[in-house]
Amino acid sequence: MIITRTANQCGKADYGWLKAHYTFSFSHYFDPNFLNYGALRVLNQESLAPKAEFKPKGYPHVDILNIILQGEAEYRDSAGNYTQARQGECLLFSTRQDLRYSEHNISDKVPLNRLQLWLSANPHQAPQSVQRSMLSDQPLTLLASPTAEKNSMSLRQSTWISFLMLQANGTQTIPLQGRQAYLQSINGNVEIHAQSHTSDQFNVSIKCEDGIFIQDEPQLHLRAISSFQGLLIDLGS
Repeated sequence: MIITRTANQCGKADYGWLKAHYTFSFSHYFDPNFLNYGALRVLNQESLAPKAEFKPKGYPHVDILNIILQGEAEYRDSAGNYTQARQGECLLFSTRQDLRYSEHNISDKVPLNRLQLWLSANPHQAPQSVQRSMLSDQPLTLLASPTAEKNSMSLRQSTWISFLMLQANGTQTIPLQGRQAYLQSINGNVEIHAQSHTSDQFNVSIKCEDGIFIQDEPQLHLRAISSFQGLLIDLGS
């Protein structure tokens, strides 16, 4: 089963210094039907104006993945640690309950555009140091996984996060690990072909910033209608 969640259906914010789309309930946006999806609790696409910042705040027991799509960010915590990331880089944070974290657009000219995910973490696994990865121009790149396979970053839950980059008319078949997954279009349009457990076949098309909820599908077959970048979050069993 596949259910589309278009960009227009998501929560929105525009504070001038911050513009955002929220797939799930977040900040002022609340929808009881969209609180989380398995371990996936937050999927935000946000743009921070030059020199804008998120003030220090605490987080629940989650792993946070930031994917920098444009600009350059600096992240700080209340223990005095800081790190920077720029376009094409991904940072994975294991939050600690005793720390507060802030985020800064360090450019005085360029907006900071990034995708942010929160994933509920296994309470029995200790926080890890900040991990870093780069987006690839390969059709399919594993960014994060529970066992750090294929040189991916290590997550504290049974979730596999992959980055997709397809040229127009390019195709990719992806087997899924579990019963739930979510596909987010970062840029471009793609057609998704799936075969349900009832053996029915169907196609769904999504465009830039749309997403789809996926349930009980053994695999997906994608065909890019235009040049496409996307994120597949395979939530395991």
